[in-house]
Amino acid sequence: MIGWGDVYKVVAAMAPLYFALGLGYGSVRWWKLFTPDQCDAVNRLVTYFAVPFFSFDFAARIDPFALSYRVLAADNLAKLVVALALAAWAAAAATASARRGASKDRAFSCCITGFSLAALNNTLVVGVPLLDAMYGKWARDLIVQISVVQTIVYFPILLLAFEARRAWGAGKPAAAEELGDVDEIGGGDETAARSFWPLVRAVWIKVARNPNVYAGVLGVAWACVTNRWHVETPSIIEGSVLIMSKTGVGLAMFSMGLFMALQEKIIACGAGPTVLGMALRFVAGPATTAVGAVALGLRGDVLRLAIIQAALPQSITTFVFLREYGLHADILSTAVIFGTLASLPVLIVYFIVLGLIRC
Repeated sequence: MIGWGDVYKVVAAMAPLYFALGLGYGSVRWWKLFTPDQCDAVNRLVTYFAVPFFSFDFAARIDPFALSYRVLAADNLAKLVVALALAAWAAAAATASARRGASKDRAFSCCITGFSLAALNNTLVVGVPLLDAMYGKWARDLIVQISVVQTIVYFPILLLAFEARRAWGAGKPAAAEELGDVDEIGGGDETAARSFWPLVRAVWIKVARNPNVYAGVLGVAWACVTNRWHVETPSIIEGSVLIMSKTGVGLAMFSMGLFMALQEKIIACGAGPTVLGMALRFVAGPATTAVGAVALGLRGDVLRLAIIQAALPQSITTFVFLREYGLHADILSTAVIFGTLASLPVLIVYFIVLGLIRC
């Protein structure tokens, strides 16, 4: 049974995050302490130093030989269900567009945005302190595992989709244009094969430039070493990583506050897309995760954790990607800003309701 003390513990864990966010917002919107260029410098500090150390710190604490495979499988199954549902809709929409002579790019673009909204969330910065407060250390360990998988698997997949859209969205693959006309190089099958590798190369370069990806990979690799051969991290290294890790959460939320203050409006995409985005983030994501978790036999607090983590606010990384590729950045901006502000009451409601349900 969830009591008011449990709810207060959750609010107390989240309040410092929103305090840092408020300071970032106020420092630009009210007190004019930072210019847009200075805000960009702070964002770079967070992206390339603070958050990667935070990612490495928690990934290095994972026991790779005691992973919660059913929890990870449930999360992956939920993402697969979302992807298949969106793909089926996109195929139907593309067929309808072809009959009207319209572009097929819109359906594929909406598919990418819909998957970002429904499946990719802020597991690390918001999820770790929140679920630690709700269920304890074991929950924190599980959310870190989910976060690492999202960072090193799903973000590269998302990048691959963006690069495919960039290459094929206009009709003729960009790689094919470089290689010559389809008929000249021996047909469509050969073109497709030769077009695939430039996409993979482009994604690999993007991944290599993303410090969070290799921070997660290095963290898992170090966790394998320490758990397999019982190696202790030297205190001087552990202390250095720890101080940057603790800085990472506060700076990430402060940076989000800067981002919010620089936007003209909190809701930048209109009421309809906002409602749809919030439904995908706070309803569709948790619903598909609940189905996948129950199907794989999760019960009790582990099932509750799986559902709540799916209702975490939108991943900031998805907005960065969509803005870079020029795709529905206003919708993701609204999802990040409005979704982060609305997430605390939504998550508390999930926490209370799921605590009342016997599962």
